[in-house]
Amino acid sequence: MQDFRNVFIDYNAFLLEITHPMPTPYNLPNISSIDAADLKQILETEDLINQVGQSVNAQGAIHAIRELKEVAFLVIRTFRDKFQVVLEGDTLPLLQGLQEGDFVDVHGTVVANEAAYKGIELAADSMTKLGGPSEPLPVKLGKKKLNMNLDTKLDDRVLTLRHLNERAIFKVQEGIVDGFTDYLESQRFTQIHSPKIVEAGAEGGANIFDLDYFGKKAFLAQSPQFYKQYMVPVHGRVYETGPVFRAEKHSTSRHINEYTSLDAEMGYIESFQDVMRMETGMLKHVMKHLAAEYSHELELLGVQVPKIDTIPAIRFDDAKQAVSQKHKRQFRDPYDMEPEEERLISRYAQEELGSEFVFVTNYPWKKRPFYTMRSADNPDYTESFDLLFRGIEITTGGQRIHNYDDQVQAMKDKGLNPDDFEQYLKLHKFGTPPHGGFGLGLERLTMKLLGKDNVRETTLFPRDINRLTP
Repeated sequence: MQDFRNVFIDYNAFLLEITHPMPTPYNLPNISSIDAADLKQILETEDLINQVGQSVNAQGAIHAIRELKEVAFLVIRTFRDKFQVVLEGDTLPLLQGLQEGDFVDVHGTVVANEAAYKGIELAADSMTKLGGPSEPLPVKLGKKKLNMNLDTKLDDRVLTLRHLNERAIFKVQEGIVDGFTDYLESQRFTQIHSPKIVEAGAEGGANIFDLDYFGKKAFLAQSPQFYKQYMVPVHGRVYETGPVFRAEKHSTSRHINEYTSLDAEMGYIESFQDVMRMETGMLKHVMKHLAAEYSHELELLGVQVPKIDTIPAIRFDDAKQAVSQKHKRQFRDPYDMEPEEERLISRYAQEELGSEFVFVTNYPWKKRPFYTMRSADNPDYTESFDLLFRGIEITTGGQRIHNYDDQVQAMKDKGLNPDDFEQYLKLHKFGTPPHGGFGLGLERLTMKLLGKDNVRETTLFPRDINRLTP
């Protein structure tokens, strides 16, 4: 009986083999493993300073060339800084075939030289070209300043951003975002990422881009406002950095059609002043962070960051009256700040209050979005604010309406149909704590911090009514 079972099992194995034959063995391809530790480290100038007397390989772009009779000097642009390479004697022929803009790998010895930039230079013994332009560059990047008009600079943005000063602008901008993120996370904010294609504008009006979304009407987000508010009952405190879009049809030095907004929203507030306190703390941290970690760029640009202890706050109507009386002029718009008023209020804050930042609070209801909470003592005004810095508004914020009936009534008061905001009103219908927040324009803050005259100078690739490239 046992033998019969063995035969039966062998027969089943035979059937399996002829119906599902084993695959023919083959040689596997060569497979290597990837380890993060294998990532090549590119030397920075600070690294070279610590390697005097050592033989190194350093990579970068030839930023400038200066040839003398028996020696040549190359300025090599690194990720963040620069260093000098010296060629002389037998190494002078290494310069042949090279031009400004070439990307090179230089091997040599780091030598101390007090006359060189940061006291060191690289005495080359070999150099390999890694890539470069197909023709001489139309811009001398090694010059201290780019002497060209803004439009020309923007037309050749891919190249002009390689200038040390231009590049430094956006390293500083990186530092602003880093400081913003660091501070908010220290205050238990959660980072979110909201969609930029939306069903309805957060603020409505004419300055909104519409698009065809598979046969449906959609818009580019003016703000992540609704989504920030949605997330308050979820995380309590949230923030986001991302693009926002405004279909502004005018071209001024302070407006662009796509900019980066630093947004924050916080729940369980007692008043909109909690939001102002949080922004004050954030800006104090950002300025300290820039001074500590971005001193190289600030020195290159000749900038000192402002010191923030506190930020003064003045009511909208009081601010208008103060500058009107001081400068003996009447302004036309009773419901908003004109650009000239913003400049004068900033000057007033600096001269009278000793601050380059100033909060203007309690803006009229007529000029604020439908989600802004009205003031209990006077419903013609709101629990909102703008933050002015060196003559321009960089932040708009305030407390939001969190009660369902109040929000529906506010929509009706603004001439809006609540049925058009069904999804948004679910926030209030399902319940949300008292909350508020702000949106800060990154490019405007950078512009004023660095003393630039046009927001396009501090926008990586600007988009306005006349520019869609590069």
